[in-house]
Formats: sequence, structure tokens, C-alpha cells
Amino acid sequence: MSTVKAAIVNEWGAIPQYAEMPAPANPTADEVQIRVIAAGTHRLVRARAAGKHFSATTLPHIPGSDGVGRTIPDNKLVYFTTFWQKGSFVEVVNVAKREVTPIPEESDPVQIAGLANPALSSWMAIKARTSNLPEKFSVLVLGATTTSGAVSSHIARMLGAGKVIGVARNVKAMEALGYDEVVELKSDPAETDYSSAEDVDLILDYIYGPPTLQLFKTLKPTKPVQYVQIGTLASPTMDLPGDLIRAKDITMRGAAPGSYSMQILAQELPKMLEALKDLPKQDLKVVPLSEVQTQWPNEKNRLVFTVGKNGN
Repeated sequence: MSTVKAAIVNEWGAIPQYAEMPAPANPTADEVQIRVIAAGTHRLVRARAAGKHFSATTLPHIPGSDGVGRTIPDNKLVYFTTFWQKGSFVEVVNVAKREVTPIPEESDPVQIAGLANPALSSWMAIKARTSNLPEKFSVLVLGATTTSGAVSSHIARMLGAGKVIGVARNVKAMEALGYDEVVELKSDPAETDYSSAEDVDLILDYIYGPPTLQLFKTLKPTKPVQYVQIGTLASPTMDLPGDLIRAKDITMRGAAPGSYSMQILAQELPKMLEALKDLPKQDLKVVPLSEVQTQWPNEKNRLVFTVGKNGN
């Protein structure tokens, strides 16, 4: 095997091209060679391909931050990450052993490839960035119809939540996702009625900015509230008055690599991947990698590219 097919970015922000590239060398003693089955197009993947993420440093660039594949030559089904110099939109890749996690044979590779990254955000938020949550705790998800938000409702229940409240603009979409209660996010966040969520135990925030500020103003906690900042889809900043925080029992944390150790991540990742096989199937758009040039501009759907025999 002298060459492999891959998606290749030759200029930051350009659409990846489907082309051949040299096959990887034999793996070192610290690596595993993987034949890729599927890889997801997460927000991180797009940010890196656009040159807008700190990890995007070298051209040509192979998109993809993780994926599912089978090890060579023993054919074990694994989930792997390729965060730094390598990508996963390629037929074969060498990956550090520490970045490879076996997954159950009954797992759906496409679902794992599409959902492991978004599911990890809520899993690690709850497991690594909260403390002493009560039994059957209540959760409010800001950004409830994003892929990460939608998955978080299931993850929260798996981890003990008794009630999950969704907040987003699309009420019908939230109702279809099975939230216990929904809050319509108004165009003017100050008009959003958060009264049903005044006393939640946990807030998972994927959007930040004015909607979060209005929520903080509305909260009337009679018990400690734990807030975990995960994403900034509405705004990267928020003008938060100090007296608002002083007057309420709110603990604020963030959740992302850096806020928890890699040791904790290594402990939790296999548990999350095991749990994902029981997650209800999510709506993913599955296309072969050979169509990357036409499908890449499609940002409305959660894209998963199939690779190798399944990806032409």
C-alpha cells in the first residue's frame, strides 16, 4: 500500500479535496495503525480546517479530530482521537496507543463517530466538573437543539438526572427530543421566560452571552446551583455584574480539556463509549469521503464521512 485516499486542505478555509497521499509508515512501538471506518465533522473539525483553532498549524491539513476504525492487523474495533498533527479523514492512520480505546463489537461505528465528540462535552461536564449533585438532580440545557445539547439530555439521564429542561428557539424540535420541559428562547433574551427553571440543580451552557445573563437574573435558587460553561454559540463574552453572583448560590465552572486532567478523561472515556451504544440513534447525514468536496459546505446536518470500502 503506497498511497491512501484522504480529504486534504491545502489552504486554510478552502474546501477539502479528495485525493491520494502517501500511506503512513509502519507504526512505531508507541503507535497503532488503524483502518478508518467513519469520522465525524464536528465544530472543532471545521474550525481546524479553517485555520481558526490553535491546533491548526501545518498545511497540507487532514481534517478530522477522531473516528472509529479497526486496528491493523488484529482487526479490533476502536475509537481514536487525532487532535494534533494528524487527521481522521483518511483511509489509514497511525495513532498513539494512549489515544485509542476499544469499543464493543455491537457498537454502531457511524453513531460513535458522529456522537462521541458532542457526548463527551456533557459527560465530562457532569462527571468531572460538578460535585455532590443530589439524587435525581434537575438539569437545564442552554442550546438544547444543538447536537451536543440534544445528546446531553440522554447523557444527563444516564448519569442520574431526574428532570431535564431544554432551552432553544425551536420548541417543536425540543419536544421531539424528549425534554421534560421546554423554554422558548426569544429573539430578545430579556423576554425569555425562565420561571420553570428558577431552582434547577445544574446548568449546562452551550451558548453563553445574553441568554445566559438573563437566566442568571431569573434564577431564584433555594439550594446550590452548579453552572458549567461548555460552548459560546450565542456570544464568546458576557457582561456579568458582580452583585448578581454575590446574591445567589451559584458555582461556576467550565468544561473542556484543560479544566480536567487527561487522567480523568482516560478513566471516563471508556465508560462513555460503552454508554453510547445504548443511546437512541441520532439524525446523522452519512456520506462517503469521496463526496467531501460537495458535502463539506453542508453545515446544517451533522455529517459523518465513511472511509475506505464504505467511502469509495
